[in-house]
Amino acid sequence: MRAAIVDQPGSIRVGEVPDPTPGERDVVIRVGACGICGTDLHIADGHFPPTPYPIVPGHEFAGEIVEIGKDVPGGWQVGDRVAVDPSLFCGYCDPCRAGHGNLCANWGATGDTVDGAFAEYVKVPASTCYRLPDHLSWQEGALVEPVSCAVHGVRRIGVEAGEHFLVVGAGTMGLVMQMLLQRAGARVTVVDRNASRLPRAKDLGAHAVATDVSELDGERFDAAADCTGAAPAIEAAFDALRRGGRLLVFGVAPAEARVALSPFRIYNDEITVVGSMAVLHSYGAALDLVASGAIDTKALLTDALPLERFPDALDLMRSGAGLKVQVLPGATDA
Repeated sequence: MRAAIVDQPGSIRVGEVPDPTPGERDVVIRVGACGICGTDLHIADGHFPPTPYPIVPGHEFAGEIVEIGKDVPGGWQVGDRVAVDPSLFCGYCDPCRAGHGNLCANWGATGDTVDGAFAEYVKVPASTCYRLPDHLSWQEGALVEPVSCAVHGVRRIGVEAGEHFLVVGAGTMGLVMQMLLQRAGARVTVVDRNASRLPRAKDLGAHAVATDVSELDGERFDAAADCTGAAPAIEAAFDALRRGGRLLVFGVAPAEARVALSPFRIYNDEITVVGSMAVLHSYGAALDLVASGAIDTKALLTDALPLERFPDALDLMRSGAGLKVQVLPGATDA
């Protein structure tokens, strides 16, 4: 089959790899759509430590079951449409036993630590599949995974109706975060250095938008979510909190990145700083949100390229020109 392969950091190609064969409790999926996220860029650049090389990346995907392992419990059939939680938790380490599988000591994820869905076919545990309603397209199904990450993030930071939130970053994740916070009754201000992204945030109901926190006239916020992973953005979000405020570090920063936060202010103002790592018991809720129309998928889906143009899709994602860039392995270049 054809697949996108990162042989080593900086070495990316589209070529032939063996077709996947299901294990006893696995299914093989014909990939309908797979989205690119910041983690894929980190994998391509060698900045995501869990990733082994070579690897076929791709963890935001949906498709059709074409083969079923012999011990997969009943209920799944060839032809079933599914969206897939990429999480691969061991189930026996202390974090897993405590209900924190996303902190698994042996953490893995389809497309991050084992071959993923920038390919014609992908093998996954049947237990990670969720039925995709017929009214959702493959592209909408592939959006469920990033939404599930944001659902977990919102649960981590907490939100009460009437709170004023600052969201830094108006890419896909920032806009999903904005939609979820507004749905919970928060008033949301969105900041992004890329001014071309701000009208979309405004159209989605942002209270205010700006290209820099410094443009907000010293306004203080009940809580802030950084969706960029950039150290200066995290620091600016922290500085914009009122006393008793909360900061969510949601964007994926390079492992070596460092930020400068005032420990005195964390103590004196009782600032809470929390992180949010991937997906945790949030995929089903995210699928329900997408299926119900609570997430405006049309506002997020901007670019779709065939598999053979995977390197171009990465470049488009880096450029910030669009929002959610996806690869459609069954498509051909027009």
